Amino acid sequence: MDEDSKTYVFDASDMIIGRLASHVAKILIEGQKSGNQDRVIIVNAENAIVSGSKKAVFATYRKKYELNHARKGPFFPRMPDKILKRTVRGMLPYQKKSSGRSALRNLRVSIGCPAHLSGDLPEGHEHGDVTKITRSLPQKFVRLGKISENLGAPMSRVGGDY
Repeated sequence: MDEDSKTYVFDASDMIIGRLASHVAKILIEGQKSGNQDRVIIVNAENAIVSGSKKAVFATYRKKYELNHARKGPFFPRMPDKILKRTVRGMLPYQKKSSGRSALRNLRVSIGCPAHLSGDLPEGHEHGDVTKITRSLPQKFVRLGKISENLGAPMSRVGGDY
């Protein structure tokens, strides 16, 4: 990692998934264009929110999940960290350009907060700027952990109270 590249850490708690994903995708693409390989780490993926009524959101994600063949694909993830990463991937030129694929390699999404990122951040890491994407909670929303539970994800891996 060269000296101009940075690692941005975002906390997904109470963040709307689409706003967070588009902001992260923009950072990753700009990092690819400038050649400094900025990295992004998103923590607490299970606490990110999807706006809308519970019934409509569950139906949408269930439809995406059941769109595939169980063994042949295309596969849609059930775990909250994989759903969030897939959402960011949808906002990158992943299929069309190699820059989109290499930008996605610079993204890490985790369930919960790793021990080395709680408290003070290590050298070379900084908190991402969320002032432009932070909104108050919508009236109707569902947390990504609940969506994963509805899709049948192994909840022993998610843990926590979401």
